Amino acid sequence: MSAETIPVSSAGTTSLDTSSLSSQSSSLPLWNRLSTWAAENKTIVYTIAGVALVITGAGVVYYNSDSRTNGRESGSEEKKRASKKERRKAKKELDKEQSDPPNRSVSGQPPKPKTPTVEPDPSDDLPHVDPSTVESLSDQDRKEYAVKLKAAGNTAYGDKSYNEAIDLYGKAILCKPDPIFYSNRAACYNALGNWDKVVEDTTAALALDSEYVKALNRRANAYEHLEKFSEALLDYTASCIIDGFRNDQSAQSVERLLKKVAEAKGKGILEGKEKRLPSPTFVTNYLQSFRPRPRPEGLGEEADLEEGSGKGHLRAGLAAMEKRTSEGYDSASKAFDKALELRDLGDHEAFAYNMRGTFRYLRSENADALKDLDKSVELKPSLVQSYIKRASMHLELGNRDGAAEDFEKAMEQKQDDPDIYYHRAQLHFILAEFAEAAKDYQKSIDLDKDFIFSHIQLGVTQYKMGSIASSMATFRRCIKNFDKTPDVYNYYGELLLDQQKYSEAIEKFETAIELEKQLKPLGMNVLPLINKALALFQWKQDFQEAEKLCQKALIIDPECDIAVATMAQLLLQQGKVTDALKYFERAAELSRTEGEIVNALSYAEATRTQLEVQEKYPQLASRLQGMGGQFGASGMR
Repeated sequence: MSAETIPVSSAGTTSLDTSSLSSQSSSLPLWNRLSTWAAENKTIVYTIAGVALVITGAGVVYYNSDSRTNGRESGSEEKKRASKKERRKAKKELDKEQSDPPNRSVSGQPPKPKTPTVEPDPSDDLPHVDPSTVESLSDQDRKEYAVKLKAAGNTAYGDKSYNEAIDLYGKAILCKPDPIFYSNRAACYNALGNWDKVVEDTTAALALDSEYVKALNRRANAYEHLEKFSEALLDYTASCIIDGFRNDQSAQSVERLLKKVAEAKGKGILEGKEKRLPSPTFVTNYLQSFRPRPRPEGLGEEADLEEGSGKGHLRAGLAAMEKRTSEGYDSASKAFDKALELRDLGDHEAFAYNMRGTFRYLRSENADALKDLDKSVELKPSLVQSYIKRASMHLELGNRDGAAEDFEKAMEQKQDDPDIYYHRAQLHFILAEFAEAAKDYQKSIDLDKDFIFSHIQLGVTQYKMGSIASSMATFRRCIKNFDKTPDVYNYYGELLLDQQKYSEAIEKFETAIELEKQLKPLGMNVLPLINKALALFQWKQDFQEAEKLCQKALIIDPECDIAVATMAQLLLQQGKVTDALKYFERAAELSRTEGEIVNALSYAEATRTQLEVQEKYPQLASRLQGMGGQFGASGMR
């Protein structure tokens, strides 16, 4: 678990480092640094296709941005937020306008009652129509015949005589190609599960009326059954825009399809993904979550070791780690692999398995990493750190019981090891057991008051518990006792930013940046740069300076997932959708676990859909801008 595991984000939410989460977790670590006005949970908001897209632990939720900031509306805030009753009324009016008679929704659920309309009696003699006779009919006869045939088709549909209804709607279409007739016939094919025919008829309907919402929804439903998820997502999104986001079912379908598209693509990425170390920022944060300890006896610089021996490579790996750079960590990983390949490690074999397992874990090779740590504790049960690291892996894999068991085993070996309590506190925090987390953080401090991250995490936990005054006091003591530690200023700044104390927050981030430059010029932690960027955006909507800071962070650490995600959001807020898409796709490449990849791809696919909607439905482009233009400043908080 990272030493910087749980910084607070806006709205009282908390950011969890990816190294401490299960891929099935409801948290979304890649994006939590970018917090939002709209959530009780860990969320991120941006405007897509005129929609505020909120990704939470419960999934993706769409809100009409007009209801929040569109200047065309007037009145009180209550008037802006349409109630459910009002949305139902608006939808009923829309249905009435469309007058699409097949009395069943796309999903097959019974529809809401419609206002009665006067229809010709379908029991009247129906005209005989076929391709050979329709040409001889006058325009007026065609219109009258079409109305009668459609009414008869509606009756047959209501009686579930779908094939008869298909025939009748087909004859009505011969008389008058009408989008409603095509959509009604598509409804029959929908009831019969003939999805290709549904697509064919709804496409014909949309060729006549490109903004026909029911046809879009029916085609989207058919595409989903045909597992053409990207096409379904596009249709549902267009439907939501045209319908003014009054149809909750369509919005939920967008959420569902985003996940399906992302999951399908995510599996492909995982299968072909090269196993490599994440960014040096991530690796450093993970490694420094364990208290610094001297090298094992016999592996120090003074030891007389052959460079090509197993022990020599083990020592070389430890030295490379101390550089805290991408190259250093890569060298360390290779050195630990080589050390175990050469053997002849003596008493250091368990430690070597511990270190190789650590780097395998960081490369997301979880199965092999667990085997290494199993071997480590088998060879040397007193190596407590191996139990703790294995607990972290169990937690990321969703095995809470396995994690708790390893903490118990670690305590059996050395009950007064402060690392045990620190990392067990992380487990409690992730599970929202804040009182237990606070107890363990305090126990960790009692055993070793010099480890800064126990103090930081205690302050964050107090903040999450609502004890703001206690949290602020904890951070003020941290600054007094650890005034040269940049992490203290960075996380104190996050708390201040959460309270919208922008000037004070930026001051703390700037102090953290300067200390990082002084203390770690070659391995600078870029998180203070990113936090300052977010603060400037939230405070002054200063996109230009925020982008500069993110670009600087990416120059220092090109693979920092949080920097990439932040840049994507900044670009999207400015309407630079194509550029934003590239960054979202890059974020997916950098993700470690399947859950993180799916989350990143959800953003990428939502962004891609916005581009496709604008391309396929150019008439909606101005409407999109009108719906989303007022949202900008509130989209990222």
